[in-house]
Amino acid sequence: MASFMRFLQPKNVFVYNRFSSGLQSSLRHHSSCMNQQERSQPLPSCLWSSSRPTKRAKQSMSCSRNGPTFSTAIRQISISSRSCGEVVQFKLSDIGEGIMEVVVKEWYVSEGDTVAQFDSICEVQSDKASVTITSRFDGVVKKLHYELEETANVGMPLVDIELAGGASASQEEDVSGETSSDSDSDTERGAVSTTRGKARTLSTPAVKRLAMEHNISLNDVHGTGKDGRVLKEDMLRHVEQLESGVPQWKPVAEELEPPPPPSSTAKPIKTPVVPPFTPTPSPPRIPVRAVVGQDRTEPIKGIHKAMVKAMVRSNAIPHFGYKDEVDVTELVALKSHFKAAAAARGIQFSFTPLFIKAASMALSFFPEINMSVDEQCENMTYKAAHNIGFAMDSPQGLIVPNVKNVQALTLMEVALELNRIMALGLQGKLGQADLTGGTFTLSNIGTIGGTYADPIIFAPEVAIGAIGRMQVLPRFDADGDLVKAHIMKISWSADHRVLDGATIARFSNLWKSYLEQPATMLMDMK
Repeated sequence: MASFMRFLQPKNVFVYNRFSSGLQSSLRHHSSCMNQQERSQPLPSCLWSSSRPTKRAKQSMSCSRNGPTFSTAIRQISISSRSCGEVVQFKLSDIGEGIMEVVVKEWYVSEGDTVAQFDSICEVQSDKASVTITSRFDGVVKKLHYELEETANVGMPLVDIELAGGASASQEEDVSGETSSDSDSDTERGAVSTTRGKARTLSTPAVKRLAMEHNISLNDVHGTGKDGRVLKEDMLRHVEQLESGVPQWKPVAEELEPPPPPSSTAKPIKTPVVPPFTPTPSPPRIPVRAVVGQDRTEPIKGIHKAMVKAMVRSNAIPHFGYKDEVDVTELVALKSHFKAAAAARGIQFSFTPLFIKAASMALSFFPEINMSVDEQCENMTYKAAHNIGFAMDSPQGLIVPNVKNVQALTLMEVALELNRIMALGLQGKLGQADLTGGTFTLSNIGTIGGTYADPIIFAPEVAIGAIGRMQVLPRFDADGDLVKAHIMKISWSADHRVLDGATIARFSNLWKSYLEQPATMLMDMK
């Protein structure tokens, strides 16, 4: 040990800087002769202060008060000795929600292409959402490990990249490794927290740098990572939306654990600076006779696989139904005023924000409908946030995104969120944060057709509503005169294990009263 310490004198420091591979072997040899206590001793300051450790090594060094230990030095020299031109395997990282496999839908690169950090590599489809995978490295693509429509597993190589610019794989991972499944601890240490009031946005230094380059506040970006972390995919998507003029997500009140106090109200929405957005209407679907020359078998995957899992779980729920009709004649007149005001702010306004907001207001009086149960139905969780889902048709099939914290939003904020979600849904770019965490669901089947339905509950929720087509029908008014009325049908399904018919009937009556007499909804609205 003493002889090795004499070797590490200032006059021999050049050996560390110029012949790292030889010193690495020496360190490992001497380390093997040391006991645990000796290996944990700090290196002489004359050695480690003259070197330039990588970011990851600095994080490890911070664990020691006096500097890096011999074990840290061995790891650091191993990292520094990786040369440029090295071919690394870019592995598919964990994208959350317990997803273990995805289907490759589109490649944005080919073998031989040059890529940089944050460049799109491919589009993958899980059983929950589509995700764009971006590069963590600068270099040249050497190999694509999957063909289109093949299934890729988390943790397995996606592409091989030959590094360029003298950067090593470890250094690259320090810059943009927020989605790496094998560097979670490093990511947590390297995360940047941006605070505005009570809002707290997490991101990595690489994402923060990208935000600074585009002059974007992290608080304005919808983070889809763990605990709301802003990922580089979120930042790139936000930049793309700014350039294309899609209405932007605005931060709302965080999902609260305790119920919000009566005095908490949403701030008035500011006029968006984006141009008016009008979703492209779907072309009319003309039935086409299918011609099948021979039998074929295809695996169930993607959104369809998620539907299979959800329906199997929902099949265990004893459903009961409740149906009614709603006279929305006054609401139709009021909606025309809202639509004009929203258009001036660049927002597309429909009846859906009114249906969703009325449901949230009714849920405030019936919290037992805004709860969830575990698979064994042994525990009930009353949800403080009203994350109300709505079914929509997308290129991938039927999806059910949800608007978060409706109880804290104004009507215009609900409409703005719907605009954002629908625009991303039609492009197949919805993130998992928009597709998970729902507490209650409304399905507007009337946009397609039909009046009544028997909706299936999305477990672990306990209730769902299906809104039928709005019709102009003859009705008698209070004076007995025959008048034209706008009538809409509503069909509810509830979990009979935890809810009874009387509760659903009272909830439906309150929701109905808000829509039939919108003045009362405006008076009760916070």
